[in-house]
Parts: sequence; structure tokens; C-alpha cells
Amino acid sequence: MSDWPLAELLPHAADMILIDQVLAFDEEQIHTRLTVKPDGLFSREDGSLPAWVGIELMAQSVAAYAGCHARQKGEAVVLGFLLGTRKFECNVEHFPAGAELNIHALRSLEDDNGMGVFECHLTGDGIQASARLNVFRPPQAANYLAESKDTRHD
Repeated sequence: MSDWPLAELLPHAADMILIDQVLAFDEEQIHTRLTVKPDGLFSREDGSLPAWVGIELMAQSVAAYAGCHARQKGEAVVLGFLLGTRKFECNVEHFPAGAELNIHALRSLEDDNGMGVFECHLTGDGIQASARLNVFRPPQAANYLAESKDTRHD
């Protein structure tokens, strides 16, 4: 379990942090959890969460993985990007309000340029979802963002 508050692991604004807790992490994987809140940012009228938000939950778990490793090394948490997903599959259309969800993200590839692939699984009572996430964490994220801003044509 991580003693660091999630706000110190994820480069997200308060309302955008959707996971509740890091249960465990090591060199290759992370386990996180959350309880679906009926008044959450993406909640439907009935308080449930659309299943497609599962991709963001998985992505935040991967971001927490990177944040845990950065904090462990005494480094700053940096911005990363979800490039895409392959084979997102889910056996339900929504996650009910109050549902306890567990997310497991396993690193299957990460190179020195910041590209990574994670195999992710989300489970709950009667809930099974999985996806492979492609992520990018540029070595100098601040420079990367500044460079992108300078090359835009408005």
C-alpha cells in the first residue's frame, strides 16, 4: 500500500482523480481500488458510471504506478499521455453506484523513450473488464508541452 496521497501521485485536478487508493505496487505492476460514487464527475443520473470510464480508471492506475516509482526515487511526478487502447472489453454497460472496483495494471513493455504498454484488468462483483493501454511519458514532459505549444498555428 502507498502512504502517498493520490493528489501527490497523479497530475490531475481534484475532481478528476477517480481512483481512491493504491493497494500495492512493485517494479512491474500496481493494484488500485475505488468505490463508484453516485455524484462523481462522470456519473449517470442513476449514480452509475458508464463502462467506458473504465479506460480512464485503468489509465489513472498506470499514472499512479509511474507516480509511485517517481516518489520512491525522490523525483517529481510528471505528466504522461494515454495514446490509445486495444481490445477494451467489458461484460457490463455501467458500474453501479457503490460498486467496489479493483484495477490491476501490469507493465508488459517500457522503453527509455517513455513509450509503454500495460495489460489492465478491472474487476468487481460480477464485473470484468480488460484492455491493453499504450502510454507515453516524455523524458522532458515540460519541454515537450512547451514545444507543442510553440508549433501550434492558431
